[in-house]
Amino acid sequence: MLPAPIAKSNQGADPYSWLENRDSPEVLDYLKAENAYLEAQLAEQRELRDNLFEEIKGRIRETDLSLPSPWGPYLYYQRTTAGDEYPRHYRCKRPADDSLQVDSASEQLLLDPNELADGGFLSLGAFSISPDHQRLAYSLDTSGEETYQLRVKQLDSGDTLELPFEQCDGSMTWANDSQTLFFATLDETHRPHQLHRHRLGETGSDLVIDEPDGRFFVSCYRSSSERQLLLMLGSKTTTEVWTLDAQTPEQPFNCVAPREEDHEYEVDHGQLNGQWCWFIRSNQSGINFALYTAAEHSPQRQHWQTVIEHNPQVMLEGVSLNHAAFVLSLREAGLPVVEVHPQELPEYRIQLPDAAYNLYVQDTLEFASSTIRLRYEALNRPAQIRQLTLTNGAQQVLKETPVEGPFDADAYVSQRIRATAADGTQVPISLVAKREVLGQPAPLYLYGYGAYGECLDPWFSHARLSLLDRGFVFAIAHVRGGGELGEAWYRAGKLEHKQNSFSDFIACAEHLIAEGYTSSQQLVISGGSAGGLLMGAVLNQRPELFAAAIAEVPFVDVLNTMLNPELPLTVTEYDEWGDPNQPEVYARIKSYAPYENVSAQPYPAMLVVAGYNDSRVQYWEAAKWVARLRVRKTEDNLLLLKTDLDAGHGGMSGRYQALKDVALEYAFILKVLGL
Repeated sequence: MLPAPIAKSNQGADPYSWLENRDSPEVLDYLKAENAYLEAQLAEQRELRDNLFEEIKGRIRETDLSLPSPWGPYLYYQRTTAGDEYPRHYRCKRPADDSLQVDSASEQLLLDPNELADGGFLSLGAFSISPDHQRLAYSLDTSGEETYQLRVKQLDSGDTLELPFEQCDGSMTWANDSQTLFFATLDETHRPHQLHRHRLGETGSDLVIDEPDGRFFVSCYRSSSERQLLLMLGSKTTTEVWTLDAQTPEQPFNCVAPREEDHEYEVDHGQLNGQWCWFIRSNQSGINFALYTAAEHSPQRQHWQTVIEHNPQVMLEGVSLNHAAFVLSLREAGLPVVEVHPQELPEYRIQLPDAAYNLYVQDTLEFASSTIRLRYEALNRPAQIRQLTLTNGAQQVLKETPVEGPFDADAYVSQRIRATAADGTQVPISLVAKREVLGQPAPLYLYGYGAYGECLDPWFSHARLSLLDRGFVFAIAHVRGGGELGEAWYRAGKLEHKQNSFSDFIACAEHLIAEGYTSSQQLVISGGSAGGLLMGAVLNQRPELFAAAIAEVPFVDVLNTMLNPELPLTVTEYDEWGDPNQPEVYARIKSYAPYENVSAQPYPAMLVVAGYNDSRVQYWEAAKWVARLRVRKTEDNLLLLKTDLDAGHGGMSGRYQALKDVALEYAFILKVLGL
């Protein structure tokens, strides 16, 4: 039975605001009715969903061992077991020959999340071994609300202590005494605003800092050298970093450079030419960032010395430190680049086989190691962990994510093409399909995000093979607002330029149709969170282009959310969307906000997914949007709302449950397209 979306006029300008009454019987009954309606509409797909789940699961090696990481006297690793939702965490003695061979005789189970979850939701936040390797600090979210319980486990006895602190963000950072922990707590808007210092054996904690500015988040981390602790206060556009010798955690932190509006910088501690020093990545000389160093005793801004100058064509995304080299993570022409600067040797860039790919430094290992690990993957190539010898650039594939059953990466073609946006901008599109599919219109799944400067670099998916092997093309629209082409690309899709994200996505869809990759009757679009905003906006603006849309935890009630500073993250988001308390910003957001702009027109079939415990995008955004769509749309296309009542922003927590969610999505697509 179709749920009745009740518009209550006594609620003022927002007739569906009654859906914001969390935990009221009326709201819960409505959400459950929507879930039941979804199941009824997809009842004939039950066998297909089950088959898809088994098909996807059959490609995944359910029992597997992660690549061990050496640290001190141990190898640390994870093991997955068939039937278990979560990997278990282990360590064993480090072999004398420094190989990665696991010594089963000395293996020690550190943590079993399956036991902790007991069938319910579980998200593991921190997993931090103390510097003396005697304790494990870890944090647990058991609701999906991203509020964590803090625990410390004594690894010799197995005794576990639950720390008596509430409203924690889940972070836990050890000082070098292996007795002192730093952790952050959340304010009423779910912002990490305080950093605390706790010494094991004591009852309370000391307040290190309380950040009053609602735009700034508090975080703490260890430097690459493991000799320093770093406290970062960061908004979307401005940062401030403080340092503390990890040997003396009782001392106060010292500021590197006081915050200055629009000055973003990051600090790490390492070595250059045998001398301990600070490395600073800063945008003080240009939006694509430059790299500076400063002597260990004088990290202040006036002492910074340029190492890598700002390049208007190349984005410096990050720096990884090791005693043998510093490694730059760059972005050039829309692709990630890793550039190695060995100590006293010429720099070089990593060479890779694919035209479009995902590459990043996964692990710098121990500071004194001669190697680091890179993660590399492409749309048609499973992820590889590659060991890089820093002094000579030699690469060795240590592990490739297995695909069970028949699989040949070369049977799939990966391409990078470009669409022309309305203002002439060239927008990259990454796509993959089986060789025999290209050259004729085919079902096409187009994914987008386009916010916060996040990069949607191509990634491999076991589940996606179920679409590709059924003749689908999968594509990613790298629209402005993301970071694929550097900081300028990001800035061209935020604030007053947000419409560019929507126009770019529409241009990508039009290009894929015009070039014969697909047709509007075969085009499915998808995005989540801020990508859900993208979906909602393009559906309002050009609904005839698409056959179906999937919006997961969609940020679609933008105007009402940004007008409510008491909601989690609202104030911090002003730098991304603008403050609608300003009349011109109000008008701008209202002009594109998906919920505000639902109109009496035909819409494609839609599947909308929400998490009831989501603290980032409240469940009611999806519920209100669907309710308004039900009343205003002018066709009978399928419109489904699924609210995970025991999940948050990331959906259900277990790996099998996640596969079931994908099977549901794919069954919906196949139903809509009549395949």
